[in-house]
Amino acid sequence: MHIEPPNTRLATYKDFAKHYLMIVLSILTALGLEAWIEHTQHAHAAATATAQIEAELRSNLADVADDARRDARQLQKLDTIRDAVIRDLKSHASDDAVRQHILALTKVDFDLHMQFPTLRHEAWDVAVANQSASWIERARMQRYSAAYANERDSVDMMREDTAILMNGTGMVDTIADLATDEVQPRQFLHVISQMRAMLDQTTQNLRALEKQLGAALPLASPDKTRAATHA
Repeated sequence: MHIEPPNTRLATYKDFAKHYLMIVLSILTALGLEAWIEHTQHAHAAATATAQIEAELRSNLADVADDARRDARQLQKLDTIRDAVIRDLKSHASDDAVRQHILALTKVDFDLHMQFPTLRHEAWDVAVANQSASWIERARMQRYSAAYANERDSVDMMREDTAILMNGTGMVDTIADLATDEVQPRQFLHVISQMRAMLDQTTQNLRALEKQLGAALPLASPDKTRAATHA
């Protein structure tokens, strides 16, 4: 900031007060302008980060909802097969009869087909790295932070559930046996029970994450909803 000295001699206290007041007002104006510019920049950065984060969360939400629906449909298929095998075994049907029934039920596309989305977090990482996240309104930031934390927790939980519930070798061996029309009924029942338990847990995790992501996002306006529907 540059301050010009007075061109004339300050002969009276009144002249000095006027000049002093001009200096003070100039400084305050400059500081106010600087603060306004900085606030405007922060507000713009916060608005940009907010838009990018919400777009990312909405994309993740859509993927989570789609995969939850697919997993739920696959779970129903496995439940149908498992329940049929249980009925056969409870009725003391012969192993050969149960085997033929299993082969008929699994003839078309039998597999786990478990779906879990790749949850993106680039927009959040950028907002944290360039500090624009710190300029977003506090309550909104808390919702965003919770949403991304829930995403990480869901991925970790899925890994733990897979390790606990799934015997991958047993599933692969069983599918290989089915390809050669050879399968042991009780071994198959154990494997398909593991498969449906894995799908059931994953579906529950996805449904919970779907609610958590939805809670982090503002309700879309009617115009935006119509635009998304027609896109």
